[in-house]
Amino acid sequence: AMEDVSAKFVSQKISRTRWRPLPAAALQPPDLFATGSWDNEDNRISIWSAGDLGNAGLNGEYHGEPHLLCDIQHNGDVMDMQFLDQERIVVASSTGTVTIFRHHQNNQTLSADHRWEKAHCHVDQDTSCGGAACTGVVCNNPEIVTVGEDGRINLFRADQKDAVRTIDNADSSTLHAVTFLRTTEILTVNSIGQLKIWDLRQQRNEPSQIFSLAGDRVPLHCVDRHPNQQHIVATGGQDGMLSIWDIRQGTMPVSLLNAHEAEMWEVHFHPSDPDHLFTCSEDGSLWHWDTSTNVSEKPSFLHQGGRSTAYLSHSTINQSVASAWLSNDPTKDRMEITNLIPNQTLSVNSLDVLGPCLVYGTDAEAIYVNRQLFA
Repeated sequence: AMEDVSAKFVSQKISRTRWRPLPAAALQPPDLFATGSWDNEDNRISIWSAGDLGNAGLNGEYHGEPHLLCDIQHNGDVMDMQFLDQERIVVASSTGTVTIFRHHQNNQTLSADHRWEKAHCHVDQDTSCGGAACTGVVCNNPEIVTVGEDGRINLFRADQKDAVRTIDNADSSTLHAVTFLRTTEILTVNSIGQLKIWDLRQQRNEPSQIFSLAGDRVPLHCVDRHPNQQHIVATGGQDGMLSIWDIRQGTMPVSLLNAHEAEMWEVHFHPSDPDHLFTCSEDGSLWHWDTSTNVSEKPSFLHQGGRSTAYLSHSTINQSVASAWLSNDPTKDRMEITNLIPNQTLSVNSLDVLGPCLVYGTDAEAIYVNRQLFA
């Protein structure tokens, strides 16, 4: 299955990869994606074309590699990024600045549309503001929420110069990631293993709910919400474990799944097929978790990850997707886990899935595109 994956060496460490969202009625697979880099002297935001499907060979296998359409310099490491719409990308910097870049498709250029300087900062004794890394950004056009090392939450609107709302000391520890639960509620994860829900309609600056990992207070690095069942949330952290939470009940995860051997950097439910989940790690692996109920009938795909593939026995056949994720002991349920990158050594920092396509970026200064995830 490796021939479905095309690689592009880009001479910069890639910290984020994101597919451009498709228009609502689009039937074609995604074609454009953005990357951001880190730990380079000159960091960049780049827009790529995934390659030419017209190059497909006789058996439909895919040839051609991603090619660069345009790029622009970015101050600081790219900590996070998300498309706001088809043209605009919101980028979080290690300097604390949040920038909206616009992709001009008529002449293939990128420009900075708007900047919130030092949206995140550490205030020192002289009350001057030293930038604090903006660690996470999430968009629900026109709203943009950012979190940072300073424990601050900002709510911006793309069309307004100043923050709509700032919760200054939302957290006494570093906030690592944020996602929308619904239009008025966000969920943050922090460096002491807590997950907090914030109701943006409330004026008070306290979370409406706090959940936490029992015991070790392991830093949580990433979070994603199930696209259809908003009470199901997945998080990953420093110990590489995948945690599944049901925010309707209890304050602890419903299940903890042994996953990676080092930090988990990103977790994503497939946006249209959420019984598939993807995680990537510092340990150089990218795992596909499949809880779809027909695992045994379908051929196992992407077997280059054979050594990490685990078949977990299954108790009841006709479970709903929700209960597969929310089962108290997922090992009793049918789940197939495949490492999509068997021999990678350096960190896989970011991944994104859309339709049949996966894009991921690594510290090996390469981006990879798989156009046939479910082939």
